[in-house]
Amino acid sequence: MAKVVVLGGCGAVGSVAVRTLVAQEIFSQVVIADANAARAAALATELASDKVAVVGFDANEASSVRQAVSGSDVVLNCVGPFFKTVKTILQAVIESGINYVDICDDVDVTLEILDMDARARAAGVKALIGMGSSPGATNVIARFIYDNLLDETESIDIFHTHGGEPFEGEGVIGHRFHCMSIDIPMFLDGAMQYVRYFEPDGIALRQTFDFPVVGECPIYPYPHPEQVTMPRYLKVRQVTNKGSVLPNDYYNLTRDLCGLGLGSREILEVGGVRVVPYDFAVAFILKRREEILRETQFGSQRGCCTVVVRGRKDGQRQEYRVHMASSNAALGEGTGLPAAMGTMLMVQGKVAGKGVMPPEACIDPADFLALSEKVMMKGTSEGELSSSKSFIIAERVDETGQITRFEI
Repeated sequence: MAKVVVLGGCGAVGSVAVRTLVAQEIFSQVVIADANAARAAALATELASDKVAVVGFDANEASSVRQAVSGSDVVLNCVGPFFKTVKTILQAVIESGINYVDICDDVDVTLEILDMDARARAAGVKALIGMGSSPGATNVIARFIYDNLLDETESIDIFHTHGGEPFEGEGVIGHRFHCMSIDIPMFLDGAMQYVRYFEPDGIALRQTFDFPVVGECPIYPYPHPEQVTMPRYLKVRQVTNKGSVLPNDYYNLTRDLCGLGLGSREILEVGGVRVVPYDFAVAFILKRREEILRETQFGSQRGCCTVVVRGRKDGQRQEYRVHMASSNAALGEGTGLPAAMGTMLMVQGKVAGKGVMPPEACIDPADFLALSEKVMMKGTSEGELSSSKSFIIAERVDETGQITRFEI
């Protein structure tokens, strides 16, 4: 029986992880740690379990983090945007000597926290980073195909989209602005290259992809961690990551405001009033989101994350596509469930090694896939998808382009 503290435990992702962990017998206590005390208390009341406790904390204050995680066996960090908070949190957890899991999807700060590896090793701490959907489940599935289905792996491409969640917060918008503003790594032709979202090299990588449930959707270069971590552990020539948010009109609004410079935090004087463009943009985007969802009659939340791996088996070219999709769930479940599973594997002693590690470096795909049976269904036909909350579809594409389904 273990005690887990979920930092950001009442957010869109953290609340899903909390609900999942509370249902597991291996945990004696699940602590919801959040800056929003009222929302955390409301979630605890809703769960109505004597296993649940609540604590307030400040993600920007190391002493507050240490106090919140004190006495726990494992910490799950769901506090975004990670480029602002993860270094303070991870350092505080390492100093506390506690094993750690997060869903960090900001690539630039991922490189910085990987540099904490020596400190984590010295403290005897296992830190599993990027254990969400993308990154997270994508890394594990790519590793499974790499190890078991191909003799030579040439490329790993990750595509994702989602939308219609019950709510979004400022941290999500901040993450998207960040993704559109920084250099985006892509591992191409066996070397790391960097593109810019609004520049010709980034625009050239835009494409469309036909997702189960969602359908054909435009996708854009994303600076997620897979591109920088996978080439460290897997011998490949290419790793890319592209994604979007639904509805398209909503994503386009975020993109256009960022392109106009409204992601800036530099104060402007407007009619004698001091205005931060970022604050205005976030408030406007969140207001328009609700209007766009109504105008487009978007319906229930939904999403899909796909891993496409190409290579050779017995001298013949092969392509594998694994789709993790839902017709009635999206960001919260797509990220929160893998995060909870990573936390469960940590407590069960199924995270190998010590130090700061991405999923492909320390998780046995067989363990992850076996655990996923409890929370995801494996769809075998489009007819099954409408009633499934979450499901996995695995496809093999042979040299002739013929597609066959298989069990992963």
